[in-house]
This record gives sequence, C-alpha cells and structure tokens, in this order.
Amino acid sequence: MVAGRHVNPVLPALLGATCISTSAIVVRLADVGAGTTAFYRCVLALPILIALGFLEQRRRGARSLRVRFQAGVAGLFLGVDLVLWTHAIYDVGAGIATVLGNLQVLFVTFIAWVWLRERPRTQFLVALPVVLFGIVLLAGLTGASGPKFHPLAGVLYGLGASLTYSGFILILRTSTKGTPHVAGPLADATVGAALAALVLGLALGQLRFSLPPHALGWLLVLALTSQTLGWLFITASLPQLPAAISALLLLLQPAASLVLAAVVLSERPTWWQLFGAALVCGGVLVAARADARGRVTPIEPTPG
Repeated sequence: MVAGRHVNPVLPALLGATCISTSAIVVRLADVGAGTTAFYRCVLALPILIALGFLEQRRRGARSLRVRFQAGVAGLFLGVDLVLWTHAIYDVGAGIATVLGNLQVLFVTFIAWVWLRERPRTQFLVALPVVLFGIVLLAGLTGASGPKFHPLAGVLYGLGASLTYSGFILILRTSTKGTPHVAGPLADATVGAALAALVLGLALGQLRFSLPPHALGWLLVLALTSQTLGWLFITASLPQLPAAISALLLLLQPAASLVLAAVVLSERPTWWQLFGAALVCGGVLVAARADARGRVTPIEPTPG
C-alpha cells in the first residue's frame, strides 16, 4: 500500500501553507532585487526537484515531451509572476502582497468565462465587487501606510502577478491532467520560471550574480521552504481534502503572512487596509467554493 494513504492530508497541507506564508517575509529579509530573488529561488530549488522528479519517474513512468514542454511554458508565466510579486512585496509590504496573491482564484474563473464560455455561478458575481472594493482599500486610497511603501504601485504589481500566475495554473493543469506526477511537473515549471526570471532580470537590470552571504542564505531558505517543500506538500495533499478545508487554507496563508510581517518586519498596515484585506480574503473564499458547473474549485497555493 502507498504510505501516503496512512497520513491525514490536512497535516501536509497545513505544513505547505505555513511554508508558503513565510515566503514574502523571507524575500524582504534577503533584500535583493526582484529579478535576482525570482531567479535564485528557482535555481536553488532545482537540484532537489530534479532529483525527486527522477525518482518519481522511476515509480510512475515517464511523461511525454509534449507534456513536459507545456509544464515549462507554464513556468515562463510563473517566472514573470515571481518578479512582479517581489516588486509588490517591496512596494506594499509582505503581508498585503500575500493577500493579493489570492486573486488568482478570480482571474482563473474570469479567464474561463471569457475564453472557455464557462459562465460563473452567482457566488462569483456577488464576490467580485466586494473584492474590488477591498483592493481599493489595500491600495491605500483611504490612507497612507508609511514613507517606505507605495501602495498603489504595489497593488498594480500584485494584480499583474495574480494574472500571470493564473496563466501558469491553467497551463500546468492542462499538462498534468490525469497524471499522478507531482515533482516532475514542478521541476519542469521551475526550469521555465528560472529562464523567464533570468531574461526579465537582465532586461530590467535587476539581476546580480554576486550576492552577500546573508542574502544567499535567505534565498536558499526561500527555495527550500516555499519553492520546494511548500509546493510539494500542497500539490500532493489538496486533491485528497474536503472542499471546506481546502478553502480555509486559502485564508491561512495571507492571515499568517500578515501576522508574521507585523512581528518580524514591524509592518503596520492601516485599519482601512486590514479591512480591505478581510474583504479580499472573504470575497475570494466565496468565489472559490464552486466553479461554473457547480463543482468544487481546486484551491491552488499562492504565488509565494
């Protein structure tokens, strides 16, 4: 029997959500450019992911070149997402940037509505204006969050990150549909993400190959916790979880990140921004409960 059947899937899902909720804080502690952060978090994670993918292939069989290519293309979107999301962290703060990462649920549904003609259910249409109002509050239009932050720019970066992350999700789902592989697709996508971060970082002049030891150390922590362990835990456990628990995990990541950002980085969003964060998380939770055909919407980890 498979050992994973004896493990309650809630535990690895919680561990994965915890790993990912720390990623924005680790990005701030590393304190290097967006392109550098995105590139190194992918490159440093690749040795472990490739090794796990090789072992997985021996147990579950090889995947076709077409499927692997699709995963790599999905990774290109992920690389752009990571660069934009890192910009959001520096401009709007680690906690709020993680809240913005949850908007991928809305973008995926909206893309399916426009592209695939899958009309969303009433929950989505009700939640959309609530989330939009929450985004306005997060942008700091009702108050400032401090001289070091640029809330409006950060929210725009966050929206761009959620949009590109949605492209990553949709393409990766297509390439992994009906297969039991987890580590292999993630490794292929991470290769694509590293390539996109490299090109984008060089084009924007944000890529540094010589890093101080403390920055390299934090980026290694980011690669191991979020890019590797967090994604593997969540991707492997979510299909086994009830919809209600999966949806609650969607709220755990931004909530934990807001608390950690306050404790570790002394970030203090305004009360209006906290209210906006609550509206965004609540609206996304409602929208994520069911898709256009009334089935449970798969809850994906945030871009962190």
